[in-house]
Amino acid sequence: MVASIIGNAPELRDASRGESTASDRVLADSIAQGLVRFDAAGQIEPGVAERWIVTDEGKTYIFRLRNTQWSDGRTVTAREVVAILKRQIAAGSRNPLKPYLTAIESIVEMTPQIIQIELSYPRPDLLKIFAQPELALMRPRAPAGTGPFRIARQSRYSMVLTPVRDLDRSPDQEQERTPEDNVRLIGESAARAIIRYGARESDLVTGGTIRDWPLLQSAGIAPTNVRLDNAAGLFGLSIARRDGFLATTENRAALAAAIDRGALVAAFSADWAPTEQLLPDQLDSAAVPVMSEWVAQDLESRRKQALASVAAWRRVNPGPLRLRIALPDGPGGTILWGRIGSDLLAIGIQPERVAADDGSADLRLIDAVAPYDSARWYLALACAPCGDAARQAVEAARVAPTLAARGEALAAADAAVAADIPFIPIARPLRWSLVSLRLRQWQPNPRAWHPLNHLRPVPK
Repeated sequence: MVASIIGNAPELRDASRGESTASDRVLADSIAQGLVRFDAAGQIEPGVAERWIVTDEGKTYIFRLRNTQWSDGRTVTAREVVAILKRQIAAGSRNPLKPYLTAIESIVEMTPQIIQIELSYPRPDLLKIFAQPELALMRPRAPAGTGPFRIARQSRYSMVLTPVRDLDRSPDQEQERTPEDNVRLIGESAARAIIRYGARESDLVTGGTIRDWPLLQSAGIAPTNVRLDNAAGLFGLSIARRDGFLATTENRAALAAAIDRGALVAAFSADWAPTEQLLPDQLDSAAVPVMSEWVAQDLESRRKQALASVAAWRRVNPGPLRLRIALPDGPGGTILWGRIGSDLLAIGIQPERVAADDGSADLRLIDAVAPYDSARWYLALACAPCGDAARQAVEAARVAPTLAARGEALAAADAAVAADIPFIPIARPLRWSLVSLRLRQWQPNPRAWHPLNHLRPVPK
């Protein structure tokens, strides 16, 4: 099987040293599973741990390790697992998941096969964080994991992965491996990946985002091979600078109300739905998601109010009102720019497009899949930056001592963030793949994550 990942050439990285690319994450997940991992449906399945129990309202996790080996044949022990996990959450770690692991109080070896993780605050959704590739268990000096694949050979832009033998099966139960069981993993641009797939030189293209979605429209790929994930997460504009016109909640609300979300998503796909709320569902909050007052109004009424807000600001601040918008490059970024820019022009604002990493931006696109299903992830990401009241409410939810208190605190934080308006929701993240019909196990899922070992039926 040949799999193209949109991004750089895959490289094996220690997540404690910083954020990885999409290709790096797929590689890490393929050769180094964590305590648990995701299956084809985005649900939790055993990884290095064969089973676990969660007690004390989600404050104590006990994992029993299964019989597994490192790539050099040595048996994995609880002591090694504890050391690896501690390194990922240590003070100097740059693991991108570290902010979501602050509740961990201790990680200890109970026996050579059992580890226990104690938390200061309840986190019943912690398993989904442990299943992320950034917490895959790799030895630091010679990075290597426990499978389900191992690196057989590699070149500058790609590598060949071969399956690891399942130690839970006796040798006579194992089917003889063939070259067809290997995976050639390639990291490349979206354009190259689409061309390769169209030429039938690959079976899978994954990691697609809004940035490169328009390339598919002229590629001639059969619609049955284009697959979308109903990804959970945030797609919208963060208020990066809270000065000038954006200093008041009234003006931020006017801007949020003026975006024509229906026209924006329709410019990409009829299967992409807009949203006007921050939280996709109630999740672990004690209340249903808060909706802004302007949601009940039609677009024409919203824009009239936005025009009035802009006019009032310009009476005190003569001259053009300009806002800088940080968007990704690529054809998808250009379509976004056209839609958002025209919406701002319609209410009297002069938009200026800047690079995605431009520190001077007033508005910045956030396009992120949620690593776990908690309202706090949405609120914390949206609240960067936000006012003191909203920030304190989000922090109160983080340190809530019980699940009931956490739910109430999250409901209060949702209300505080909605009142502050630090973020303009537009839709949920658009994630796409090109999937050969023979990869029958591929399933769309909220994590937009598709492990390479769950693409074809498991050998009997």
